[in-house]
Amino acid sequence: MRENKYVTSVYVSAFLLATCMSLASGPGASAAEKPVSQSATAQDFIGKPAVANPVMMPVVPTNPFMAPVGKSNIHNDAYMSDSYQWAGPLGNKMKVSGQWAGGECASITFNAAGQLVGICLTPQTPAFLTLLDPTTLKALARYDLSKKPAESTPGKLTSRDYTELSGGYFYLDNLDRPVVATSSRHIVTFEVVSSGSKYSFNPISDIDLAASVPAGQPNFAASGDSILSALPDFKGNIWFVTTGGLVGALNPQTGKSQTIRLANEGITQSFSMGEDGGVYIVSNIAMYRFDAIAGVPTQGWRAVYPNIGGDPKPGQKSAGSGTTPTVMSGGRVAIADNADPMNIVVYNTAINAVTRQVCLAPVFTKGASATENSLVSVGSSLIVENNFGYSSTKATMGGKTTTPGFARVDVKSDGTCVKVWTNTTESAPTVVPKFSAATGLLYTYTKPKGPGKIDRWYWTALDYQTGALKYSKLVGTGSTYNNSYASLYIAPNGAGYVGVLKGLIRVQDTN
Repeated sequence: MRENKYVTSVYVSAFLLATCMSLASGPGASAAEKPVSQSATAQDFIGKPAVANPVMMPVVPTNPFMAPVGKSNIHNDAYMSDSYQWAGPLGNKMKVSGQWAGGECASITFNAAGQLVGICLTPQTPAFLTLLDPTTLKALARYDLSKKPAESTPGKLTSRDYTELSGGYFYLDNLDRPVVATSSRHIVTFEVVSSGSKYSFNPISDIDLAASVPAGQPNFAASGDSILSALPDFKGNIWFVTTGGLVGALNPQTGKSQTIRLANEGITQSFSMGEDGGVYIVSNIAMYRFDAIAGVPTQGWRAVYPNIGGDPKPGQKSAGSGTTPTVMSGGRVAIADNADPMNIVVYNTAINAVTRQVCLAPVFTKGASATENSLVSVGSSLIVENNFGYSSTKATMGGKTTTPGFARVDVKSDGTCVKVWTNTTESAPTVVPKFSAATGLLYTYTKPKGPGKIDRWYWTALDYQTGALKYSKLVGTGSTYNNSYASLYIAPNGAGYVGVLKGLIRVQDTN
């Protein structure tokens, strides 16, 4: 998915004023809580509170170099499952609160203290690594990623600029430290330092990859190549991919990296990792497995997926797959392709597999199918969201919305893909949906059409078994509540979060 791409928007005057007030109060200060916007014609709650219907789901193994499953990165874990074992909101007398944070907090993780660690940015301002209180959403610490760090021990830190992030695909490591790839082609590890009630981020390691990632314009990197995502495999190598189709593996102990460039292919998504050492990467042309052999990224297999090519579909950022690969139990990995209509495609992960493609299933309708968000995996089931029609924030202004659609596809024991259900009523323009096994609910962020020119944004729960709407809770009205490719998240205590333009929203049951 492309959570890290943000579309410049025109913000209403009141929203800009609130943001300026927040920034003026200082990095660690808390702006007054923004009241939820209401309207007489915007229904506050649709449906009725759900009753938990738990679903048995295999436990994703914890990557020993990442924070625990469910807390480590934008897609929850190394498999990029987008699923949680713990419960999310059931819709019981829900409380909604929000905080403007000087940028859209699109990528969020949960540290051991229960705090939120995220990246908040806008097209107009630098990106901030941000520590937030999980209840009040107060910014406890912010680190301007355009700053020059102080000189330190040779080999540990440099004085190079930290510029705006290449993307929001940072992660928390096994020591609870955020590891961030910057557009200056560095991988920086931070620690959270506390003194009483004061917190700050301290950069403790800076690995310069400028020699491995040329600053030219190869392949599809129109503005120069940059690191899109950096994540550790189960053996401790930190892999990185660039927009220009470079695949690299870094030994964090030696600081040395080896790379391979895909020929005439670009990369626009993050990647996933298996416990057998496999790293699964999708380009705008093909699906890959790589392994680190003596530290060198080595191609295990390559599979070209169906692709109509040409211009990107409205709702996608490139003419290729819009999904980060999702590893499934049983030695499988899945993506959504770029056919018309779009398919869910499942592959065998084994290097020596006789048949690479396990199965394929079309979803949604011809001329109106696209996704820019990763598949949700629930055991042998996959859930996909339709983002067709989202060309910019203007696509959801003035009462407009995108083509509705969710679908569930199951991989059967005989290796066939079967579409279980399709929801054709709920429109989720760009959010990364998440699943809770404890409640049996798929959580998403929806934007119904109208009425009139009213823009309504809802925290929404769908039934995993049927795809039917269980409930929708109004978060707010107006374009400022657009999540614009930000993900949503569920904390272990059941609170839900979703990034919106310039900030973060929190939802929770109150009984």
